[in-house]
Amino acid sequence: MGIQRQETLIHWNFFLSIEEDLDRLGRFVDFSANDEVYSIEIVRLFLAASAEVDVVLKQLCKALNPGCTASSINAYQPEINNFIPNFKEFEVTVPRYGLTLKPWTDWEENHPPFWWQDHNKVKHHRHEHFEKGNLKNCLNAIAGLYVSVLYLYQQQASEGELMQLPKLFNVGDQYFGGTRMGRYGHSFKYNLL
Repeated sequence: MGIQRQETLIHWNFFLSIEEDLDRLGRFVDFSANDEVYSIEIVRLFLAASAEVDVVLKQLCKALNPGCTASSINAYQPEINNFIPNFKEFEVTVPRYGLTLKPWTDWEENHPPFWWQDHNKVKHHRHEHFEKGNLKNCLNAIAGLYVSVLYLYQQQASEGELMQLPKLFNVGDQYFGGTRMGRYGHSFKYNLL
């Protein structure tokens, strides 16, 4: 056989793919304003990021507690809050556009974040709530995905093994642990504890 394969960090790669699409969108929509702008492309990214958040949070709950059977956003919250109490205060930055996001800040028991609630409206009743697939919700969903993936791959994130660097997203100062240069490129080290 001419190809040897190793396990990859599929959710990190999925995040990078969504972020790359968001970066392209930035050529047409200025992220430093325009929170309420919506389009088919923004809705597509919003729904894709939110669906991946659901998948990643389910995996994160199982990683934190192997016996966990949580399978919805409301069920994930107490599990994650129990093991990662500062999860909802995690700060994400988008330096190019001067943005700071806390996508999980209003996540309480039986009360999902505002963008998740709007995601459900767009997902199930798009004909009535298409405008909720806006830039503000999309940015928060992708930032929420970023935080979720960092915690899912906490060991790799702490050791600087999440290859490639995100193009747009970064973390607040308290979570930044420096950079790592390696044979295959640069990466960030994250302080997640």
